[in-house]
Amino acid sequence: MTGTLLLSLLALILSTACGFIFIPQILNFCKKRNLYDIPNERKVHKNAIPRLGGISFLPSMVIATIIALVVLSYNYRGGKLEVNSWAVAFAIGMLLIYSIGLIDDVVGLSPMTKFVAQIIAALLPPMSWLYINNFYGFMGIYAIPYYIGAPLTVFVLVFIMNAFNLIDGIDGLSGSLSLIALVGFFHCFYLEGLTVYCILIAGLAGVIVSFLFFNIFGNAEKNRKIFMGDSGSLTLGYILGTILVKFSMNNPNVMPYRRESMLIAVTLLMVPVFDVVRVIIVRLLHHKPIFKADKNHIHHKLMRAGLTQHQALMVIICLALLFIILNTALYDTLTATMIIIIDAAIYTVFHYAIDLIVKKRGSSPYSLV
Repeated sequence: MTGTLLLSLLALILSTACGFIFIPQILNFCKKRNLYDIPNERKVHKNAIPRLGGISFLPSMVIATIIALVVLSYNYRGGKLEVNSWAVAFAIGMLLIYSIGLIDDVVGLSPMTKFVAQIIAALLPPMSWLYINNFYGFMGIYAIPYYIGAPLTVFVLVFIMNAFNLIDGIDGLSGSLSLIALVGFFHCFYLEGLTVYCILIAGLAGVIVSFLFFNIFGNAEKNRKIFMGDSGSLTLGYILGTILVKFSMNNPNVMPYRRESMLIAVTLLMVPVFDVVRVIIVRLLHHKPIFKADKNHIHHKLMRAGLTQHQALMVIICLALLFIILNTALYDTLTATMIIIIDAAIYTVFHYAIDLIVKKRGSSPYSLV
Protein backbone atom coordinates (compact mmCIF):
# COMPACT_ATOMS: atom_id res chain seq x y z
CA MET A 1 0.00 0.00 0.00
CA THR A 2 2.92 2.33 0.68
CA GLY A 3 4.15 1.67 -2.84
CA THR A 4 0.76 2.69 -4.24
CA LEU A 5 0.84 5.97 -2.33
CA LEU A 6 4.38 6.77 -3.42
CA LEU A 7 3.69 6.02 -7.07
CA SER A 8 0.46 8.02 -6.95
CA LEU A 9 2.30 10.93 -5.36
CA LEU A 10 4.90 10.70 -8.13
CA ALA A 11 2.15 10.84 -10.77
CA LEU A 12 0.48 13.76 -8.98
CA ILE A 13 3.69 15.79 -8.77
CA LEU A 14 4.69 15.08 -12.38
CA SER A 15 1.26 15.96 -13.71
CA THR A 16 1.07 19.17 -11.68
CA ALA A 17 4.51 20.18 -12.94
CA CYS A 18 3.48 19.44 -16.54
CA GLY A 19 0.42 21.63 -16.07
CA PHE A 20 2.47 24.54 -14.81
CA ILE A 21 4.79 24.11 -17.80
CA PHE A 22 2.17 23.57 -20.51
CA ILE A 23 -0.52 26.09 -19.53
CA PRO A 24 1.66 29.26 -19.79
CA GLN A 25 2.77 28.03 -23.23
CA ILE A 26 -0.87 27.56 -24.23
CA LEU A 27 -1.69 31.06 -22.99
CA ASN A 28 1.11 32.54 -25.09
CA PHE A 29 -0.03 30.52 -28.13
CA CYS A 30 -3.62 31.74 -27.73
CA LYS A 31 -2.43 35.34 -27.51
CA LYS A 32 -0.39 35.03 -30.71
CA ARG A 33 -3.24 33.35 -32.60
CA ASN A 34 -5.98 35.47 -31.03
CA LEU A 35 -7.85 32.40 -29.74
CA TYR A 36 -10.22 33.69 -27.08
CA ASP A 37 -13.59 32.89 -25.56
CA ILE A 38 -15.57 36.03 -26.38
CA PRO A 39 -18.16 37.21 -23.80
CA ASN A 40 -21.85 37.17 -24.77
CA GLU A 41 -25.24 37.38 -23.06
CA ARG A 42 -25.01 33.78 -21.76
CA LYS A 43 -21.50 33.97 -20.32
CA VAL A 44 -20.60 35.44 -16.97
CA HIS A 45 -17.06 36.61 -17.77
CA LYS A 46 -16.51 40.12 -19.12
CA ASN A 47 -13.08 39.78 -20.74
CA ALA A 48 -11.88 37.77 -23.73
CA ILE A 49 -10.08 34.76 -22.20
CA PRO A 50 -8.26 31.81 -23.83
CA ARG A 51 -10.26 28.58 -23.64
CA LEU A 52 -7.69 25.95 -24.54
CA GLY A 53 -6.65 24.99 -21.01
CA GLY A 54 -8.01 21.50 -21.55
CA ILE A 55 -5.24 20.84 -24.07
CA SER A 56 -2.90 20.33 -21.12
CA PHE A 57 -5.03 17.64 -19.48
CA LEU A 58 -4.37 14.56 -21.60
CA PRO A 59 -0.62 15.07 -22.24
CA SER A 60 0.06 15.82 -18.57
CA MET A 61 -1.93 12.82 -17.39
CA VAL A 62 -0.35 10.48 -19.94
CA ILE A 63 3.23 11.58 -19.20
CA ALA A 64 2.76 11.28 -15.43
CA THR A 65 0.90 7.96 -15.67
CA ILE A 66 3.40 6.33 -18.04
CA ILE A 67 6.40 7.32 -15.91
CA ALA A 68 4.72 6.05 -12.74
CA LEU A 69 3.68 2.80 -14.46
CA VAL A 70 7.22 2.24 -15.72
CA VAL A 71 8.50 2.63 -12.17
CA LEU A 72 5.75 0.25 -11.00
CA SER A 73 6.54 -2.41 -13.60
CA TYR A 74 10.28 -2.48 -12.98
CA ASN A 75 10.22 -2.21 -9.21
CA TYR A 76 7.17 -4.26 -8.31
CA ARG A 77 6.32 -6.49 -11.28
CA GLY A 78 9.67 -7.49 -12.72
CA GLY A 79 9.31 -5.33 -15.82
CA LYS A 80 5.91 -6.73 -16.84
CA LEU A 81 2.77 -4.66 -17.22
CA GLU A 82 -0.40 -6.15 -18.70
CA VAL A 83 -2.72 -4.13 -20.94
CA ASN A 84 -6.27 -5.48 -21.28
CA SER A 85 -8.91 -4.80 -23.90
CA TRP A 86 -10.93 -2.31 -21.85
CA ALA A 87 -7.81 -0.20 -21.23
CA VAL A 88 -7.21 0.00 -25.01
CA ALA A 89 -10.86 0.90 -25.62
CA PHE A 90 -10.70 3.54 -22.90
CA ALA A 91 -7.53 5.07 -24.38
CA ILE A 92 -9.05 5.23 -27.89
CA GLY A 93 -12.29 6.74 -26.60
CA MET A 94 -10.44 9.29 -24.49
CA LEU A 95 -8.30 10.32 -27.45
CA LEU A 96 -11.38 10.67 -29.66
CA ILE A 97 -13.22 12.87 -27.16
CA TYR A 98 -10.12 14.95 -26.52
CA SER A 99 -9.59 15.49 -30.26
CA ILE A 100 -13.23 16.41 -30.90
CA GLY A 101 -13.20 18.87 -28.01
CA LEU A 102 -9.96 20.43 -29.24
CA ILE A 103 -11.25 20.85 -32.78
CA ASP A 104 -14.45 22.41 -31.44
CA ASP A 105 -12.47 24.84 -29.27
CA VAL A 106 -10.32 25.97 -32.20
CA VAL A 107 -12.58 25.98 -35.28
CA GLY A 108 -15.99 24.89 -33.99
CA LEU A 109 -18.09 21.79 -34.67
CA SER A 110 -21.81 21.23 -35.02
CA PRO A 111 -23.61 19.80 -31.97
CA MET A 112 -24.57 16.74 -34.02
CA THR A 113 -20.93 16.00 -34.91
CA LYS A 114 -19.92 16.18 -31.25
CA PHE A 115 -22.88 14.05 -30.22
CA VAL A 116 -22.04 11.31 -32.72
CA ALA A 117 -18.40 11.32 -31.56
CA GLN A 118 -19.56 11.02 -27.95
CA ILE A 119 -21.72 8.01 -28.80
CA ILE A 120 -18.85 6.31 -30.66
CA ALA A 121 -16.50 6.88 -27.70
CA ALA A 122 -19.17 5.69 -25.27
CA LEU A 123 -19.68 2.48 -27.27
CA LEU A 124 -16.07 1.40 -26.81
CA PRO A 125 -16.13 0.39 -23.09
CA PRO A 126 -19.18 -1.92 -23.37
CA MET A 127 -17.70 -3.36 -26.57
CA SER A 128 -14.71 -4.38 -24.41
CA TRP A 129 -17.10 -5.81 -21.77
CA LEU A 130 -16.86 -2.88 -19.40
CA TYR A 131 -20.46 -2.00 -18.61
CA ILE A 132 -22.94 -1.43 -15.78
CA ASN A 133 -24.05 -4.91 -14.78
CA ASN A 134 -25.54 -4.42 -11.32
CA PHE A 135 -27.74 -1.85 -9.55
CA TYR A 136 -27.01 -3.42 -6.12
CA GLY A 137 -30.67 -3.20 -5.10
CA PHE A 138 -31.42 0.34 -6.29
CA MET A 139 -35.17 0.37 -7.09
CA GLY A 140 -35.15 -3.35 -6.34
CA ILE A 141 -32.80 -4.12 -9.26
CA TYR A 142 -29.68 -6.22 -8.91
CA ALA A 143 -27.93 -8.05 -11.78
CA ILE A 144 -28.39 -6.50 -15.25
CA PRO A 145 -27.91 -8.46 -18.49
CA TYR A 146 -25.50 -7.21 -21.14
CA TYR A 147 -28.23 -6.23 -23.62
CA ILE A 148 -29.55 -3.75 -21.05
CA GLY A 149 -26.30 -2.79 -19.36
CA ALA A 150 -24.43 -1.97 -22.59
CA PRO A 151 -26.87 0.69 -23.92
CA LEU A 152 -27.31 1.98 -20.36
CA THR A 153 -23.54 2.44 -20.13
CA VAL A 154 -23.49 4.36 -23.42
CA PHE A 155 -26.27 6.64 -22.14
CA VAL A 156 -24.49 7.21 -18.80
CA LEU A 157 -21.16 8.09 -20.45
CA VAL A 158 -22.74 10.54 -22.91
CA PHE A 159 -24.83 12.03 -20.10
CA ILE A 160 -21.85 12.58 -17.79
CA MET A 161 -19.73 14.06 -20.59
CA ASN A 162 -22.41 16.65 -21.29
CA ALA A 163 -23.06 17.22 -17.58
CA PHE A 164 -19.47 18.35 -17.01
CA ASN A 165 -19.52 20.35 -20.22
CA LEU A 166 -22.71 22.19 -19.25
CA ILE A 167 -21.72 22.91 -15.65
CA ASP A 168 -18.43 24.48 -16.79
CA GLY A 169 -19.89 27.98 -16.54
CA ILE A 170 -17.92 29.82 -13.85
CA ASP A 171 -14.31 29.87 -12.71
CA GLY A 172 -13.17 26.64 -11.11
CA LEU A 173 -16.52 24.84 -11.05
CA SER A 174 -16.03 21.91 -13.42
CA GLY A 175 -12.41 21.49 -12.31
CA SER A 176 -13.27 21.57 -8.60
CA LEU A 177 -16.13 19.09 -8.92
CA SER A 178 -13.86 16.83 -10.97
CA LEU A 179 -11.12 17.06 -8.35
CA ILE A 180 -13.55 16.15 -5.56
CA ALA A 181 -14.76 13.14 -7.55
CA LEU A 182 -11.20 12.05 -8.34
CA VAL A 183 -10.17 12.20 -4.69
CA GLY A 184 -13.20 10.08 -3.82
CA PHE A 185 -12.49 7.50 -6.51
CA PHE A 186 -8.81 7.43 -5.52
CA HIS A 187 -9.82 6.56 -1.97
CA CYS A 188 -12.13 3.80 -3.21
CA PHE A 189 -9.57 2.19 -5.52
CA TYR A 190 -6.82 2.58 -2.93
CA LEU A 191 -8.85 0.60 -0.40
CA GLU A 192 -9.21 -2.14 -3.02
CA GLY A 193 -5.46 -2.15 -3.64
CA LEU A 194 -5.82 -1.25 -7.34
CA THR A 195 -2.58 0.61 -7.91
CA VAL A 196 -2.92 1.28 -11.64
CA TYR A 197 -6.24 3.09 -11.21
CA CYS A 198 -4.82 5.14 -8.34
CA ILE A 199 -1.92 6.25 -10.55
CA LEU A 200 -4.25 7.18 -13.41
CA ILE A 201 -6.49 9.20 -11.11
CA ALA A 202 -3.53 10.97 -9.50
CA GLY A 203 -2.14 11.75 -12.95
CA LEU A 204 -5.34 13.55 -13.90
CA ALA A 205 -5.78 15.26 -10.52
CA GLY A 206 -2.36 16.89 -10.73
CA VAL A 207 -2.98 18.81 -13.93
CA ILE A 208 -6.41 19.91 -12.66
CA VAL A 209 -4.68 21.45 -9.63
CA SER A 210 -2.39 23.50 -11.88
CA PHE A 211 -5.30 24.41 -14.18
CA LEU A 212 -7.39 25.65 -11.24
CA PHE A 213 -4.52 27.93 -10.20
CA PHE A 214 -4.69 29.76 -13.54
CA ASN A 215 -8.45 29.47 -13.91
CA ILE A 216 -9.41 30.84 -10.50
CA PHE A 217 -6.49 33.11 -9.56
CA GLY A 218 -5.08 34.03 -12.96
CA ASN A 219 -5.08 37.66 -14.11
CA ALA A 220 -6.86 38.06 -17.44
CA GLU A 221 -5.21 41.42 -18.11
CA LYS A 222 -1.78 39.80 -17.80
CA ASN A 223 -2.78 36.85 -20.00
CA ARG A 224 -2.54 34.42 -17.07
CA LYS A 225 -6.19 33.31 -16.94
CA ILE A 226 -7.58 30.40 -18.97
CA PHE A 227 -10.70 28.27 -19.41
CA MET A 228 -10.64 24.51 -20.02
CA GLY A 229 -12.93 24.53 -23.07
CA ASP A 230 -14.63 21.45 -24.50
CA SER A 231 -11.30 19.64 -24.82
CA GLY A 232 -11.12 19.78 -21.03
CA SER A 233 -14.72 19.38 -19.87
CA LEU A 234 -15.62 16.58 -22.28
CA THR A 235 -12.39 14.71 -21.53
CA LEU A 236 -13.00 15.02 -17.79
CA GLY A 237 -16.56 13.80 -18.24
CA TYR A 238 -15.47 10.79 -20.29
CA ILE A 239 -12.75 9.79 -17.84
CA LEU A 240 -14.95 10.22 -14.77
CA GLY A 241 -17.83 8.41 -16.45
CA THR A 242 -15.60 5.48 -17.33
CA ILE A 243 -14.21 5.37 -13.79
CA LEU A 244 -17.79 5.37 -12.48
CA VAL A 245 -18.65 2.39 -14.68
CA LYS A 246 -15.45 0.59 -13.70
CA PHE A 247 -16.06 1.02 -9.98
CA SER A 248 -19.77 0.20 -10.27
CA MET A 249 -19.30 -2.98 -12.30
CA ASN A 250 -19.61 -6.18 -10.30
CA ASN A 251 -16.46 -8.06 -11.28
CA PRO A 252 -15.17 -10.49 -8.61
CA ASN A 253 -11.88 -10.80 -10.51
CA VAL A 254 -11.16 -7.13 -9.77
CA MET A 255 -13.09 -6.20 -6.63
CA PRO A 256 -15.31 -8.06 -4.15
CA TYR A 257 -19.07 -7.47 -4.27
CA ARG A 258 -19.97 -4.27 -2.46
CA ARG A 259 -23.59 -3.18 -2.30
CA GLU A 260 -22.58 0.47 -1.94
CA SER A 261 -20.47 0.58 -5.13
CA MET A 262 -23.08 2.20 -7.38
CA LEU A 263 -24.25 4.62 -4.69
CA ILE A 264 -20.73 5.86 -3.91
CA ALA A 265 -19.88 6.29 -7.61
CA VAL A 266 -23.05 8.27 -8.32
CA THR A 267 -22.63 10.35 -5.15
CA LEU A 268 -19.22 11.57 -6.28
CA LEU A 269 -20.79 13.00 -9.47
CA MET A 270 -24.14 13.95 -7.99
CA VAL A 271 -24.13 17.75 -8.39
CA PRO A 272 -23.46 17.89 -12.16
CA VAL A 273 -25.84 14.96 -12.71
CA PHE A 274 -28.65 16.53 -10.68
CA ASP A 275 -28.05 19.88 -12.36
CA VAL A 276 -28.57 18.50 -15.87
CA VAL A 277 -31.65 16.52 -14.82
CA ARG A 278 -33.21 19.62 -13.23
CA VAL A 279 -32.42 21.82 -16.24
CA ILE A 280 -33.99 19.30 -18.63
CA ILE A 281 -37.13 19.08 -16.47
CA VAL A 282 -37.44 22.89 -16.34
CA ARG A 283 -37.03 23.18 -20.11
CA LEU A 284 -39.72 20.56 -20.67
CA LEU A 285 -42.09 22.28 -18.25
CA HIS A 286 -41.57 25.57 -20.10
CA HIS A 287 -41.93 23.87 -23.50
CA LYS A 288 -38.38 24.74 -24.51
CA PRO A 289 -36.01 22.52 -26.54
CA ILE A 290 -33.97 20.44 -24.09
CA PHE A 291 -30.77 21.01 -26.09
CA LYS A 292 -31.15 24.80 -26.30
CA ALA A 293 -28.64 26.66 -24.12
CA ASP A 294 -29.92 28.90 -21.33
CA LYS A 295 -28.86 30.48 -18.04
CA ASN A 296 -30.73 28.20 -15.69
CA HIS A 297 -27.86 26.10 -14.33
CA ILE A 298 -27.11 26.07 -10.62
CA HIS A 299 -24.26 28.60 -10.88
CA HIS A 300 -26.41 31.02 -12.92
CA LYS A 301 -29.16 30.91 -10.29
CA LEU A 302 -26.75 31.48 -7.41
CA MET A 303 -25.35 34.53 -9.16
CA ARG A 304 -28.86 35.88 -9.79
CA ALA A 305 -29.35 35.43 -6.03
CA GLY A 306 -26.54 37.94 -5.52
CA LEU A 307 -23.43 35.78 -5.13
CA THR A 308 -20.14 36.40 -6.90
CA GLN A 309 -18.53 33.70 -9.04
CA HIS A 310 -16.22 32.62 -6.24
CA GLN A 311 -19.03 32.62 -3.67
CA ALA A 312 -21.21 30.53 -5.97
CA LEU A 313 -18.27 28.16 -6.46
CA MET A 314 -17.85 27.67 -2.71
CA VAL A 315 -21.58 27.05 -2.21
CA ILE A 316 -21.63 24.37 -4.92
CA ILE A 317 -18.47 22.72 -3.57
CA CYS A 318 -20.06 22.61 -0.10
CA LEU A 319 -23.21 21.08 -1.60
CA ALA A 320 -21.16 18.37 -3.32
CA LEU A 321 -19.31 17.61 -0.08
CA LEU A 322 -22.62 17.53 1.82
CA PHE A 323 -23.95 14.78 -0.45
CA ILE A 324 -20.74 12.77 -0.04
CA ILE A 325 -20.75 13.05 3.76
CA LEU A 326 -24.49 12.39 4.05
CA ASN A 327 -24.58 9.38 1.73
CA THR A 328 -21.47 7.86 3.28
CA ALA A 329 -23.10 8.15 6.71
CA LEU A 330 -26.42 6.67 5.56
CA TYR A 331 -25.51 3.72 3.35
CA ASP A 332 -25.14 1.35 6.31
CA THR A 333 -28.64 2.13 7.59
CA LEU A 334 -30.79 2.97 4.54
CA THR A 335 -31.23 1.48 1.09
CA ALA A 336 -29.68 3.19 -1.93
CA THR A 337 -33.18 4.01 -3.20
CA MET A 338 -34.10 5.86 -0.02
CA ILE A 339 -30.79 7.72 0.04
CA ILE A 340 -31.20 8.95 -3.55
CA ILE A 341 -34.75 10.08 -2.74
CA ILE A 342 -33.41 12.05 0.24
CA ASP A 343 -30.68 13.58 -1.96
CA ALA A 344 -33.24 14.62 -4.57
CA ALA A 345 -35.41 16.18 -1.87
CA ILE A 346 -32.47 18.15 -0.47
CA TYR A 347 -31.52 19.34 -3.94
CA THR A 348 -35.11 20.40 -4.65
CA VAL A 349 -35.39 22.34 -1.38
CA PHE A 350 -32.01 23.96 -2.07
CA HIS A 351 -33.23 25.26 -5.43
CA TYR A 352 -36.56 26.33 -3.98
CA ALA A 353 -34.70 28.45 -1.43
CA ILE A 354 -32.60 30.01 -4.21
CA ASP A 355 -35.77 30.77 -6.18
CA LEU A 356 -37.26 32.60 -3.19
CA ILE A 357 -34.13 34.73 -2.83
CA VAL A 358 -34.08 35.54 -6.56
CA LYS A 359 -37.76 36.53 -6.50
CA LYS A 360 -37.14 38.84 -3.54
CA ARG A 361 -34.46 40.52 -5.65
CA GLY A 362 -37.14 41.27 -8.24
CA SER A 363 -36.13 38.91 -11.03
CA SER A 364 -37.28 35.56 -12.38
CA PRO A 365 -35.59 32.43 -11.01
CA TYR A 366 -35.57 31.07 -14.56
CA SER A 367 -33.61 32.50 -17.45
CA LEU A 368 -34.44 30.48 -20.55
CA VAL A 369 -32.50 32.58 -23.05
